[in-house]
Amino acid sequence: MNDSASPARGAAPTPDARQLAAVDLGSNSFHLAIARVHGDEIAMLDRVRDQVQLAKGLGKGKRLTKKAADRALRSLARFSQRLRHVPSERVRAVATSTLRQAKDSAAFLASAEEALGHPIEIIAGPEEARLIYLGVAHSLANEPGPRLVVDIGGGSTELILGERFEPIEVHSLKMGCVAMTRRFFREGAITKRALGEAQLAAAGKLQRIERAFRESGWSEAVGASGTLRAAASILTANGWSEGGITAAGLQELRAVVLSAKHTSRLELEGLKPTRAPVFPGGLAILLALFERLDIREMTVSPGALREGVMYDLLGRIRHEDVRERTIRSFQSRYRVDLAQAARVERTALALLSHMPPSWDLDSTEDGRLLAWAARLHEIGLAVSWSRYHEHGGYLIAHADMAGFSKDDQALLAAVVACHRRKLDAQALEHLSDAQFEQAAQLLVLLRLAVLLHRGRSPAPLPPFRLTGQGRVVRLHVPARWLEAHPLTVRDLTTERSHLKGLGIDFALAD
Repeated sequence: MNDSASPARGAAPTPDARQLAAVDLGSNSFHLAIARVHGDEIAMLDRVRDQVQLAKGLGKGKRLTKKAADRALRSLARFSQRLRHVPSERVRAVATSTLRQAKDSAAFLASAEEALGHPIEIIAGPEEARLIYLGVAHSLANEPGPRLVVDIGGGSTELILGERFEPIEVHSLKMGCVAMTRRFFREGAITKRALGEAQLAAAGKLQRIERAFRESGWSEAVGASGTLRAAASILTANGWSEGGITAAGLQELRAVVLSAKHTSRLELEGLKPTRAPVFPGGLAILLALFERLDIREMTVSPGALREGVMYDLLGRIRHEDVRERTIRSFQSRYRVDLAQAARVERTALALLSHMPPSWDLDSTEDGRLLAWAARLHEIGLAVSWSRYHEHGGYLIAHADMAGFSKDDQALLAAVVACHRRKLDAQALEHLSDAQFEQAAQLLVLLRLAVLLHRGRSPAPLPPFRLTGQGRVVRLHVPARWLEAHPLTVRDLTTERSHLKGLGIDFALAD
């Protein structure tokens, strides 16, 4: 019997506004998770996992092989079918370690976004760690006390100290099960020497943070994602643990893995065949973690990066965007003049509302970036007045900014670095063509707003408007006001030569 509520054959599916979706382009596996929102919680509806092994396809010169890229694109095309029922604004896709490293990630992402049908963000290691913690925290009881959260991925390992829903300290280390297996267990051979060397290499990565983690006083260790779930499953299935991961159980597991001598003979109850080829590298990292951080027991969480992405997306939808908190934190840390920042923000957004119709700016997303740039445009003053715009761009480019993708952080840094005087070509050269065009248009709006408020006066500006077509822009200001502000006239006249560097033909009109 047909469901009377189902759409007619060939009809476009109706998006379910109660759903959220997260896509994780991991170094070992790609994951799709879809959930339904119930109040402040999410209930999982569907999961899809493809073992793409992207890290294995990172060839010479840190470029993706065609074979690996094709595997990835086929996976994303499959995910695209399942996402047709989810509103586009409720889908967030993130890429992690391998695409952080890949030299050709920009070219790959263009094809990947076309296959998936949604934008994909490459997130920095600390941001990945924050999202993992958020996903884990929502899967645990909301009890007081610090906890240690660990996630061993294909290309990186994230360690987070936090309490309840707040991460306190986050670290992302460049070691993962795929990379470690490729380096030490070549062609699948497992030897005592190889495992020892892999464990020693992992211990070396932990050296700079182990003291702080040992002394933090955490009372609970929690693992997340594939390697740790596999380890817990093996220990439990073989009677080496009553649940979770224990130091004693790991030693039993170590002995059995060594006795197999090759990944093709790793046939342990609880270990999926698809996990076996990369398990030795993950085990070496896990052994080092238990030894160096003095972990005796670790529970395993069902929540991880994908759940964290969905809770973060839910916060954005409900205007609880962690990026806003990050911006406020930067304003406080660098002692920003909040009144001046607010004046510049209001004027920049007013100019955005008058933007030429041919400009490809979105009033919501681009307006948010423009507002953030206005709020942070003077943070470089905390370093020095001289070239403070460049100092501000540097601070943003090299800071850990919770909630921001690498692309958005780079764009924000470029706009702040170029908001006054001669354009900083270095700040713009790393942007893609699309980002450069976006930056150019945002810079016109921010630079004009900054010049109009150079006097830092609380007095309101006169009525103004922005007109133009394509790359021709005209700012219309009443002649009487211009006569009373000769310094502003000089600044706006000089601005014409600066904006030529962006390919913009700007002029002042009345």
